[in-house]
Amino acid sequence: MEQKEKRNSWVSALIIGLSVVISCIAIAYGLSHFRSESTHIISATGSASVDFEADIIIWRGSFSSVAYTSQDAYAKIKKDADIVKQYLTSNGVTDDEIVFNSVDIGRTYRDIYDINGNYTGSEADGYKLSQSVTVSSSNLDTVEKISRDISRLLDQGVELTSDSPEYYYSDLDALKLDLIDKASINAKERIDIVAKNSGASLGKLKNSNLGVFQITAKNSGTSSYSYDGAFDTTSRHKTASITVRLEYDLK
Repeated sequence: MEQKEKRNSWVSALIIGLSVVISCIAIAYGLSHFRSESTHIISATGSASVDFEADIIIWRGSFSSVAYTSQDAYAKIKKDADIVKQYLTSNGVTDDEIVFNSVDIGRTYRDIYDINGNYTGSEADGYKLSQSVTVSSSNLDTVEKISRDISRLLDQGVELTSDSPEYYYSDLDALKLDLIDKASINAKERIDIVAKNSGASLGKLKNSNLGVFQITAKNSGTSSYSYDGAFDTTSRHKTASITVRLEYDLK
């Protein structure tokens, strides 16, 4: 009985020992294979950029009127809207490029003080109406001039606030696709040079990653880049850029 137990213990120890050896061999092979796979690749990041000029300009302005009654305030803002439209069309903007947004209306209040100068509350003393106008045009020079020169409207009693123009490009998708193509070619050329100089042969494409698309003001540099992708609308002249990373197996 005792000899049988010893024989069983010896068999168990042998099985355990063999299992440990087999496991070590498997782990070693796996690590070796992983290192082999990870070192037999070549990668490079290509880039492409292009300077371009916006072909759409959007300009926004707003004006308001104040009167004791809502009727008087509306009559004033309607007159101002007619003056603004006349100003725009007389300077080369077409009717279909002009959009007047709905009129916002609100009450105005004045503070009330007692004979000792203490604040006691406020009471309604009129109405304030405001309206905004948007111009969207491909005639950049004309709208730029209008946005800079609103003194004529002020002279006619229109208190118009002018926003800075916004600049856009109508064929941005085609521009982006062209940059992706050029950045991919640039990345492949870099990989070819490295492979040639190192005496390696390229295998199949293993992976590709598209970088963030950036649109910045021309000559602003990479400091204007954003993690999520910059999209400049304040500059007429812009620079678009993108990166593409390629990874190839080596034969």
